[in-house]
Amino acid sequence: MQLLIGFFRLVRLPNLVFIALAQGLFQFAIYEPGFAGSLPVDDRMHFWWLLMASVLIAAGGYVINDYFDVNIDEVNKPEKLVVGKVISRRWAMVWHFVLSAAGIVCTGLALTSVRQLYLVLINLFCVVLLWLYSTRFKKSFLVGNFLIALLVAWTILVVFVSKIDPLGGGRGIDPLQLRLYRFALLYAAFAFLATLAREIIKDVEDMEGDRRYGCRTLPIVWGIGVARFFALVWVGLLLLLLVGVLFYLIQLNYWVAVAYGSVLILLPLLDWIRRLRHAVTPADFGALSRYVKWILLVGIFSMFFFYF
Repeated sequence: MQLLIGFFRLVRLPNLVFIALAQGLFQFAIYEPGFAGSLPVDDRMHFWWLLMASVLIAAGGYVINDYFDVNIDEVNKPEKLVVGKVISRRWAMVWHFVLSAAGIVCTGLALTSVRQLYLVLINLFCVVLLWLYSTRFKKSFLVGNFLIALLVAWTILVVFVSKIDPLGGGRGIDPLQLRLYRFALLYAAFAFLATLAREIIKDVEDMEGDRRYGCRTLPIVWGIGVARFFALVWVGLLLLLLVGVLFYLIQLNYWVAVAYGSVLILLPLLDWIRRLRHAVTPADFGALSRYVKWILLVGIFSMFFFYF
């Protein structure tokens, strides 16, 4: 049982559920209702393979990240250490390759035609980027933060990309496809900005271990004050995006969605900014990091409103 619990901690099971939830809501609450009556044959089966691919590749990325972070994690979060304590380093490496390879195989099974081979190449590139993040970019100035934010945004965009016809651009713009693109871009931007703010806050939380092992993260290079400012910039952009969406929903008289976004996303973001101003200890920044994750989860749940 301890080994199973350790494995679930290693692959960040709650985060994997989050990925599956985001993609599932995009498929069932936005895509299928919008294309009702014209869904491709076996579309849902291909989607399930794509979802499995995303979850497995992410799991492999978490494993390799912990593999290379053992020393840092012994300082920052020794109570959560799995690699070398519950699961050996050798088996962690094996699991990384097994999960990542399985993710690429599932991507291949998700293809609707050979014209979608680009999906396999992109997901393979994601596996490589996750390896490079763990070995190099995580310790670099801002590069790792942007990379993780882009990969999180990709978990939304990949569902859209799997639906489009890459050779259909010359036939004009399909209104339904354009609508799907706008939804994908909106939620991907939301995920990107929220994740970028969260990654910067996590770097502040992990400064002690990161500094000891030569990381050059933003708070180490420029200080906590600048890191706090950068996090505020990304949350500020997130607020502007949210306010724009709320004004658009008001024009459509979607009052329930407006109330949901105002009370459960806008107000918590303002509260998060207030808390950030007073954050001092690693525990304070850890709480802020978790707060952003909950806000992101609530934002993803807003896809339900487009189902009805």
